[in-house]
Amino acid sequence: MASIYNALLIDSSKETVYAAITDQSGLSSWWTPDASTSGQINSIARFSFGPYYYKEMEIKELNPFVSIVWRCTAGAAEWIGTEITFELSPYNRQTFLNLHPEIAGQMEQQASDKGTFLLFKHEGWDTYSPMFAECSYTWGQFLRSLKLFCETGKGRPWPKQHRI
Repeated sequence: MASIYNALLIDSSKETVYAAITDQSGLSSWWTPDASTSGQINSIARFSFGPYYYKEMEIKELNPFVSIVWRCTAGAAEWIGTEITFELSPYNRQTFLNLHPEIAGQMEQQASDKGTFLLFKHEGWDTYSPMFAECSYTWGQFLRSLKLFCETGKGRPWPKQHRI
């Protein structure tokens, strides 16, 4: 099975990042303006990208300020059955670099000494395909949008995620 993994540092509290991923207004600000969610476990969140393309996610887990898990139930065939996990942990520059020296390049770009470490996983893809490759690239763009939204209040949701 193929999986997408991304790790990023966000100069915001884990509470701010958690709200951006679980609240409809947050999701609309960094992923797609047409996000619809109640933010409740076992509910279905719908994310539309234009009139004909959408994804529906069952909210499987909400562990406040720690993790969020979604399972895709509708949308593009390759997405159905995949799981998306957002794991959040606070970081402190001094101790974090000792634990994760591989992230030193990102740490150098951070404005503050504290923030949130986000580990993103999109797992359960059947194969490496052109859609998988496109989604891997585009998730990177959307995670940058999430970072921008949490740090500045302004993300780059669809259809602007690829613009510089």
